[in-house]
Amino acid sequence: MKKIIIAVDGHSSTGKSTLAKQLAKALNYIYIDTGAMYRAVTYYALQKGYIDKKHFDKKALIKDLDNIQIRFTFNPELGFAEVYLNGENIEKEIRKMYVSDFVSEIATVPEIRKKLVAQQRNIAKNKGVVMDGRDIGSVVFPDAELKIFMTASPEVRAQRRYDELKTKGQNVNYEDVLQNVIKRDRIDSSRSDSPLIQTKDAIAIDNSNLTREAQLQKVLALAKEAIDNK
Repeated sequence: MKKIIIAVDGHSSTGKSTLAKQLAKALNYIYIDTGAMYRAVTYYALQKGYIDKKHFDKKALIKDLDNIQIRFTFNPELGFAEVYLNGENIEKEIRKMYVSDFVSEIATVPEIRKKLVAQQRNIAKNKGVVMDGRDIGSVVFPDAELKIFMTASPEVRAQRRYDELKTKGQNVNYEDVLQNVIKRDRIDSSRSDSPLIQTKDAIAIDNSNLTREAQLQKVLALAKEAIDNK
């Protein structure tokens, strides 16, 4: 059967991962959460003391990159692959706000991006992949057969993120989450290496007022059209 690469890019908290997981399941494709890979590196940097609110020792982290091993292991009970860092399941930990606060800064480091992009390309060498992130369609897979760019207003995204964190039992307030969303937008869009952009051939999906099911059906139709046209 014909298989393609589907790149899902966009702003933080737009539901990229949710859509990509649903799409991969519907198409029987492999799903790769690239954002989780950057979160894993961020978690490692925080544990090692390479980054905090007062400093960021980029040289030390870059020197230590070879000691960072990231893998995805499917959990049949959850229905998706969890993230492991050097053999430790860190799926829950990397979703917390203290990690989110530093992800965009970690993602600005060219050496980190180079390491993770190489891993991402290797995973997708046989196609049949749905991959989400910030630069999948622009840098990782510029020739992807289908590129989706997801967006929504900062306020809508912050509310979604806030609701998600509260559901997980985390003690957060809406204003902090909103400021985090705005900060990440600014850093992601202005970084010199692989900034967040909508490529000319990407199809924009503003899901501010779309249900998850409506969004899935819309993108699934696009995916099937791209597969038929391959």
